[in-house]
Amino acid sequence: MLGTGMRRGEILALHWSDVHLMDRKLYTRWTLAAIDNGKTHLREPKTEASRAWISLSPRVTTALHRQAALQMPAHPDARLEGLVFARPGGTPLRPQWVLDQLRKRTAELDLPKIGLHDLRHTAASIMIAENIPLAVVSKTLRHSTLATTINLYGHLFKDSADQAVQALASALDRAQARQLRAVPRGDDDLPIAA
Repeated sequence: MLGTGMRRGEILALHWSDVHLMDRKLYTRWTLAAIDNGKTHLREPKTEASRAWISLSPRVTTALHRQAALQMPAHPDARLEGLVFARPGGTPLRPQWVLDQLRKRTAELDLPKIGLHDLRHTAASIMIAENIPLAVVSKTLRHSTLATTINLYGHLFKDSADQAVQALASALDRAQARQLRAVPRGDDDLPIAA
């Protein structure tokens, strides 16, 4: 989740048939929904924007290769099928169990207590901190609109307004300087030297 910005339900519903490791891409076709954290079922994502191809970094590709190696012994024909992350019998993991495991592991490492969706927010925050254009962040997170991304992460751009007006002032200063250089000097009608 941290390496892709995917939602919890999308990760838990990911099928091997939608993972294309050679192309370093995967397709989000399903989401796992839990009713009262009990019964789970697969459904299509809520929005058209959520059904999309997701690029995979080498780090995420390596993690998926490790997951494939763990599951391969259960598939004698050497063909991975079903869910990427599942119980031994192939049934979906319960979201609460995954959250419990995350909290257990973060406690072991003396890290702050976080939720699964916090991993998605962290991915977004890292992309923004690395100056990835907001439109690209929005597309990567598969938000239905850019406004959604701005509403959720606009607070991370507190210095952006200062940078924006400074860039505007610099551009206007350069334009004014060019104009002044082009203004005639006295009677000889020659432009002012730069």
